[in-house]
Amino acid sequence: MGTSTTTVQWLSGQRFVGIDSTNHSVVLSSQAEGVGVKPSDMLLIALASCCAVDVVDILAKKRMPLNSMDITITGEQDADPPWTFRKIHLKCRMSGKGLTEKAVTQAIELSRDKYCSVAATVRATAEITTEFQIILEGE
Repeated sequence: MGTSTTTVQWLSGQRFVGIDSTNHSVVLSSQAEGVGVKPSDMLLIALASCCAVDVVDILAKKRMPLNSMDITITGEQDADPPWTFRKIHLKCRMSGKGLTEKAVTQAIELSRDKYCSVAATVRATAEITTEFQIILEGE
């Protein structure tokens, strides 16, 4: 079993800095502070970026490297504390020479269902859905 250790340091008010296991940092804050990323948004960013890393890797192994990719992620939360996410939707837009719907579908599904540790953790409480759009070169 692998272990990862991160640190969150309080700066002031409701502002914090998160430091990951490789010493990279990100500023976090409450919505009211408006200085850093909201922690709940960080969860969505973590899920989208986890999937993105997998998709890039899987498509490269299929010899279908990407020229561009962005993921818009939307999360629906309960109205009351602790505001649990119940539905999360990822929309991937990507371009690359020779990309096929079959390869992209497989890459996204492998990430969501097998490789992404964030998805594996989150799907206990939230339904994760995906869609994608392949942008033709020059669009």
